[in-house]
Amino acid sequence: MTDTIETDVLVIGAGIAGVGVAATLADTHRVVILERESQPGYHSTGRSAAIFLPNYGNEIIRRLNLASTPFFQQPDRDLFPDPLLTLRGCLTVAGEDGIDACAEFVRDNAGVTAIDVDRAIAMVPILNRDHVEAACYQTDAWDIDVNALHQGWLRKAMALGVKLHTKSDVASAERIAGEWKVEAGGRTFRARTVVNASGAWADVTAGIFGAKAIGLTPMRRSIAVLPAPEGYDTRGWPLVDDVNEAWYLKPDGGRLFVSPCDETPVEPHDAFVDDMILAEGLYRYEQAVTVPVTRVESSWAGLRTFAPDRTPVAGFDSDVEGFFWLAGQGGYGIQTAPALSTLSAALMRGQPPEAGMDTLLAQLSPVRFA
Repeated sequence: MTDTIETDVLVIGAGIAGVGVAATLADTHRVVILERESQPGYHSTGRSAAIFLPNYGNEIIRRLNLASTPFFQQPDRDLFPDPLLTLRGCLTVAGEDGIDACAEFVRDNAGVTAIDVDRAIAMVPILNRDHVEAACYQTDAWDIDVNALHQGWLRKAMALGVKLHTKSDVASAERIAGEWKVEAGGRTFRARTVVNASGAWADVTAGIFGAKAIGLTPMRRSIAVLPAPEGYDTRGWPLVDDVNEAWYLKPDGGRLFVSPCDETPVEPHDAFVDDMILAEGLYRYEQAVTVPVTRVESSWAGLRTFAPDRTPVAGFDSDVEGFFWLAGQGGYGIQTAPALSTLSAALMRGQPPEAGMDTLLAQLSPVRFA
């Protein structure tokens, strides 16, 4: 016999978006999370080399970054006993073709300061003086402990009675008398509201519930893990990125994460590295440094899913009752998760959002694509 589980809110997806909104909402609502994989956070959340950059993204993203800052800087110590942020700093460099872009980046972003090439090389001694023509630096850049954030929210959700069902891909859904009846993982779930937090699969999920696709595009991002250059202590190095997004470097535990900054549109799937794209990115990286790539310890890829305007989608569908979108976070999903979780929970409670967030509702709403 098929089990039937009653709840107020059914969240589809146990990544950072789904777990964050569940933990935030669970003190006023019964919440169940469905996850298609055998563990939560398997896809984008578990493959993020996240860094908190207030200047990252468009104007709406930056406002979400600002709204998330207090959560990261003053976390609940019962949930997050260790700091969620570790100061990293971000050094942006430019070759000859990026000098103007570097100057523009300094001009358009608060907290970013132009520095000379000598100072840039003093920060990261493997930079190639023959390649780097301009540089700028921002102190306000922190590593995010993604696992601690995800697991802390998951513990809070469980403590508040949230139930997580893994290996529970949604098979069918129908709206009956103001409730959703959802078949997933051999069980039947009933809920007034469904939250579509299914990441790269969000448009697919929407179709099952009878909602129109928004046009979300999963884009593959690859990472190579390199050994730290022999003879260099990389622990104090900042993140280094190319102003034209040709590559970036992030020190991590005595290794270097190097990405070609690829954004290859793909179908939603368990992402894997394209060796050719990774090799091309590592070649660009090698031109900017003095140490050749002699060994790749490992590599991985994740999917960053963007809406057509590269702005997250958060709000009730305009045509399908009880269907809430929380998707399209792109490469900003971790650092905007606190603000989007709080905003989404307020909307589902029928409450006004926090001060200053109300002006973002139209820009985030799925209605903008109707």
